[in-house]
Amino acid sequence: MEKSKKKLGLVPKLIIAIIIGILLGLYSPTFVISILITASDLFKQFLMFIIPLMVVAFVTMGIADLSQGAGKLLAFTAAISYTSTLIAGSASYFVASSFFPTFVNEEVVSKVAAASDRAIEGYFNLAITPLLETTAAVVLAFVLGVSISTMRGKEIGDTLYNVFKELSEIITKVLNRVIIPLLPMYICGTFAKMTYQGTTFAIMSVLWKVFLVVIILHLLYLVIAFTFAGTVTKRNPITMMKNQIPGYLTAIGTQSSAATIPVNIKCAESNGISEEIRNFVVPLCANIHMAGSMITITCCVTATLLIYGMPHGFLTLFPFICVLGVALVASPGAPGGSIFTATPFFPVVGIPAVGDIASLLQAMYIAQDSFGTACNVSGDNAISALVESYYRKYIKKEK
Repeated sequence: MEKSKKKLGLVPKLIIAIIIGILLGLYSPTFVISILITASDLFKQFLMFIIPLMVVAFVTMGIADLSQGAGKLLAFTAAISYTSTLIAGSASYFVASSFFPTFVNEEVVSKVAAASDRAIEGYFNLAITPLLETTAAVVLAFVLGVSISTMRGKEIGDTLYNVFKELSEIITKVLNRVIIPLLPMYICGTFAKMTYQGTTFAIMSVLWKVFLVVIILHLLYLVIAFTFAGTVTKRNPITMMKNQIPGYLTAIGTQSSAATIPVNIKCAESNGISEEIRNFVVPLCANIHMAGSMITITCCVTATLLIYGMPHGFLTLFPFICVLGVALVASPGAPGGSIFTATPFFPVVGIPAVGDIASLLQAMYIAQDSFGTACNVSGDNAISALVESYYRKYIKKEK
């Protein structure tokens, strides 16, 4: 029997790509870096073309599926999931904006600002015009998603729904077969360029501290979420968190909310959640509750804005958090799916959707993606306890 070969995960590939990029930036001739930047620029153009299609496909399907279900129960679950995501993002901003300036000092900002003095570009660039602007893609996705969800099975059939379902599957395949495999090359080119310009080590001195703060925020969020859910539903929060450990560890290993659903349902069962509620809430929240991802993205964006000396006030970040809370609905289950869904909305805070800053943000997020996913799915079971309490008090009595 042939032994199955273990595939190298995305995070190790990114780490290797970053190391290679730094070494190339330090020691390789300029023409090698220019070749790598050329390849990165071509990938960047393709990514710019795919992003609006990704928004239309995923957000349309997310909203279309979200509005199908059990009426009041669905509305309550969606409302509490969005509120949780919004609070998580807002709280993480206040923590980040308070702590990050202590290690994003003037020296780091000045080194990044001086990078323009040693500019280097690729040999050529091929412009690929997107079919839609990002804003138009978002508006179209919302119009289509809401229309399909309210009209399907009543005024129209399933044809349009199936078209967008198949489109989302095509985009997911493009993400898994093209974007994700080529991402290490893209990141390698970014770090080679940053190293050549002299900014890499200043930025890296910040990243590990950001990573540490994000993990602590994830854990604090879960303690607060389970404490609140346990208090409301008269369950022991410590027991609930203990029962959630298998789901948390599974999510770290799979980096996918969808892949963790079977284990997470078992965790909900251990917490005494009824079968009808856990089978409804856990799969739904795997697609609509993204508190962990929101914490990670908000911290990474805040750190990036500080590093590049850009405006980073709460009024700058809050609209981004609000929009992202909806846009992350049904973000693809592939590693890094949430950050690619978030990428079109970077301009809301003044960051271009493509370019060196965007690729740095993507690398920062993906390095922490497994912990964000683990926070997402663990928070789902805190929500399932609240939903069951609501169901027993207000809905079951009506039947």
